[in-house]
Amino acid sequence: MIEFDRKAARTAGLGLLAWYEANKRDLPWRRLRDPYAIWVSETMLQQTRVETVIPYWERWLTLFPTVEALAQALESDVLKAWEGLGYYSRARNLQKAAQAVCERHAGVVPDTLDEMRALPGVGPYTAGAVLSIAYDRDVPAVDGNVFRVLSRLFLIEEDIMKPKSRKTFESIAAYMIPEGRAASFNQGLMELGATVCIPKNPRCHNCPVQETCMAFAEGVQEEFPVKEKKKPPRPVDMTAALLRDGDQLLIRRRPDTGLLAGLWEFPGGERAEGETLEQALVRHLQEAHGITVQPESLFATVEHTFSHLHWTMRVYDCAIVEGTVRVSEDVRWVPVDKLEDYAFPVAHGKIVKQLGGLL
Repeated sequence: MIEFDRKAARTAGLGLLAWYEANKRDLPWRRLRDPYAIWVSETMLQQTRVETVIPYWERWLTLFPTVEALAQALESDVLKAWEGLGYYSRARNLQKAAQAVCERHAGVVPDTLDEMRALPGVGPYTAGAVLSIAYDRDVPAVDGNVFRVLSRLFLIEEDIMKPKSRKTFESIAAYMIPEGRAASFNQGLMELGATVCIPKNPRCHNCPVQETCMAFAEGVQEEFPVKEKKKPPRPVDMTAALLRDGDQLLIRRRPDTGLLAGLWEFPGGERAEGETLEQALVRHLQEAHGITVQPESLFATVEHTFSHLHWTMRVYDCAIVEGTVRVSEDVRWVPVDKLEDYAFPVAHGKIVKQLGGLL
């Protein structure tokens, strides 16, 4: 592990605690110590802004107030409650983990790192956050905000995208925790990264640990953390069909594995090289449903960016010119005013909203 000024680290830890207690935001999950509710909040907060999470978290705890309630819920209801948050594997893993808690721990969220890490989808950050905040365990919780704060404080030049770097940051964070105060310390580090030590134009003049920050002393705050640049999302041309039967539209459920697994969508797919969008749509409907369609008019163009893909999806009103759709549990005709009952990925959810505006 890298060398760092241990005295400065202790001083920074104490200063951070005092700042947090005086300046922490009033967030609903901070008003309780229920490990399940804290676990849900930490899972939702991955890749998602606090302002977005609050109403989702409140609604989630109304629908699934306990570990047992989540474990016993229908997956379709779980995905619907998560709709719009993205990264749906988080919701699936949360339910699988809740089922594991019921099976292995009698419905009680475990209070040891090994047991928490053994649950589906629970990584080192989530485990550390739940144990420190809910159970007062003196363990670190290192997320993106903490990487940024600590890399600036101690000029850590390790690439935070490399797995081995986590050990460095966890060791430093663990050393800095004032005994018995991990809950406030860990949340203080996260809060500092979210509100002061932000990625661009950090608010160093408001920072409680400015005097011990090596990056500030050298004027290189925005050069940290060191992070390998991601490749830009790959552009993908997508198509989707609006097939109507009276006031009903055809939707289908995606496979249980892969991107957006288990969510509902309007039929269509990716355009292959050399195809027009209309040709791609006709091909996908023929291959998937054994029907021949005629794209008649462009209904909408929808865009959505994933971490690795950027979809530009053209949505066409289509007519069936040959064949009959076989309905099943995964292929349904649904009235337009009932589409809101189904969990759609964000891109297809935008289509649902536009259709709703026409009612």
